[in-house]
Amino acid sequence: MVRTPKQQRAKTTVDAIIDASFICVAKRGSSDTTTRHIADTAGVGVGSLYEYFTDKEMIFEAMNQRFVKEVVSMIMSNTPILSKKNSDEVIRELLSKLKEFLCKNDERYLKIIRQTNSFDLRHYIEPIEKALRELLMAYVMNHPEGVKVRNIPAASYTFIYGGIFSIVNLLSDPAPPITFDELADGLANIIGHYVSKELEIAAQSS
Repeated sequence: MVRTPKQQRAKTTVDAIIDASFICVAKRGSSDTTTRHIADTAGVGVGSLYEYFTDKEMIFEAMNQRFVKEVVSMIMSNTPILSKKNSDEVIRELLSKLKEFLCKNDERYLKIIRQTNSFDLRHYIEPIEKALRELLMAYVMNHPEGVKVRNIPAASYTFIYGGIFSIVNLLSDPAPPITFDELADGLANIIGHYVSKELEIAAQSS
């Protein structure tokens, strides 16, 4: 940002600009969205917009960061409940929460993902990985047998790259080859079988 907002009024202005950017890009796409469109939608002058963002690309960066922050918040807020469930239930319910998150506000996030390449989650995956690791730690605390799984990071990696991106691609596809429930069941079964096999191996070794 050109100027970091410190006072509440400035923070409110920046939030309004970012919110307006989501609305404009969802409606017009990134290439057809201008700073004038964003400023008008936010109810601020273009000059005020440029006090905080030098250009449209900087606003897109802030949008990506907002998206990731909200994903992390969604995971963290559901961690206490999810960590008490069994592994396949955790996967199914977390994916369901992700779907609900992506489809809120008239599918704003999905519309952006369909219309623009500026919304690239791969460059912002680290905070999401951290939130999922914390969920995993909470799960193991409630299911002590989980410590016997030899390569827990592999299950986490599979969920992130096989789960999150698969859900985003599926929901963004106007004619998906399978349903959301079929994908969620498939991913839950894959990770569930992995965990079960690891526990079986651990039991045989003890």
